[in-house]
Amino acid sequence: MTQTTEAATAADTQDTQARRKRRIHRAWFVAAVTFVTIIGAAAFRSLPGLLIDPLHEEFGWSRGTISAAVSVNLALYGLTAPFAAALMDRFGIRKVVAVALTVIAIGSGLTYWMTAAWQLMLCWGLLVGLGSGSMALAFAATVTNRWFTERRGLVTGILTAASASGQLIFLPVLSWMVDKHDWRPAAVTVALAALAVVPFVWLLLRDHPADVGLKPYGAKEFVPKPPPATGAARRAVRVLFDAARTGPFWLLAGTFAICGASTNGLIQTHFVPAAHDHHMPVQAAASLLAVIGVFDVVGTIASGWFTDRYEARRLLAVYYALRGISLLFLPMLLAPSVRPPMIFFIVFYGLDWVATVPPTVALCREHYGEDSAIVFGWVLASHQVGAALVAFLGGVARDVFGSYDVVWYASGALCAAAALMALVIRRRPAPALAVA
Repeated sequence: MTQTTEAATAADTQDTQARRKRRIHRAWFVAAVTFVTIIGAAAFRSLPGLLIDPLHEEFGWSRGTISAAVSVNLALYGLTAPFAAALMDRFGIRKVVAVALTVIAIGSGLTYWMTAAWQLMLCWGLLVGLGSGSMALAFAATVTNRWFTERRGLVTGILTAASASGQLIFLPVLSWMVDKHDWRPAAVTVALAALAVVPFVWLLLRDHPADVGLKPYGAKEFVPKPPPATGAARRAVRVLFDAARTGPFWLLAGTFAICGASTNGLIQTHFVPAAHDHHMPVQAAASLLAVIGVFDVVGTIASGWFTDRYEARRLLAVYYALRGISLLFLPMLLAPSVRPPMIFFIVFYGLDWVATVPPTVALCREHYGEDSAIVFGWVLASHQVGAALVAFLGGVARDVFGSYDVVWYASGALCAAAALMALVIRRRPAPALAVA
């Protein structure tokens, strides 16, 4: 009888273990909530390029002035990221992200009543910039580092693709609103989209696997939740100074600055007005950007898969070289209607849009370990400084030269330089095994 009972107990234990193995790990649900959160916040990433012509026509502001507000937004998006990563270590992911979404909603909503350029700078530049910086890719890096030990490259690619998915969802809607009604309903839509995500973050997101008694996905041992890290700002600055004494940091920051210059600063901000200069309808140009979002999802997830298997610095070199080549051809492709060569450019460029993120995050993790999320925040800051400079200079170049051609060619040359910089990054040697 005792043997029968022991056998039944053993069978029950095996069944329980089998069920646990079959059960989807909580980390994937956290990643899903993070994905939806970034999609909801992506509405504000879709709007700046659609606002340049309407604000110029309504208020008479120069494109340089409007681009200056966009550049402040982009710069703060990057400069806030490392402090936000440190604040997440201090107060938790949920609180920081919920507050950030609320700030985005306030800033975007207030633009409804603006009448002066300084108000655009305050609302869209300062408030939305600060809020979006806390929702930057450092958020995705923090979630990935805490909840995953395996599949980090793939998860990073998926979460990075969320921004492109949001662009795919919101760009056609916002461009239709701007074209048929006004830019103000589009600004209100951005505010409501940010607010709508707050309940999901507060109710479903968890700061650490230990909060629910789990190991990180793929971990062999339970990882206790670290105590809150005090002095968030001090830690972010200390990590910057430590990383700045190493060569890989400057190479990663330089390549990522060029990445931002050639994507957010250039295409996302100026592609629609540049296409409009060639008499392409605004909705058609915005739809092309949305198509970039479709292929960006594919390219970024594929890049994450490649990053788990191939050398990250070589992937970066290939991505930047291909991007530079595509930009050199763009001035010849802009026309009043969408033709097959333009479709080819959009597909090609979309696959490469933010494919650089997974290998860049992997290199930060390889060289900087536990501080990698904050280091990546600073690298992302350089990305956004590059984006801000080109967003502003692109508008100035359009005012001075009457076209964007010089900006496309200069950006293509910068991408070639980034490819060479990526190859210079040295691999960190593996630690030597102790000899018994």
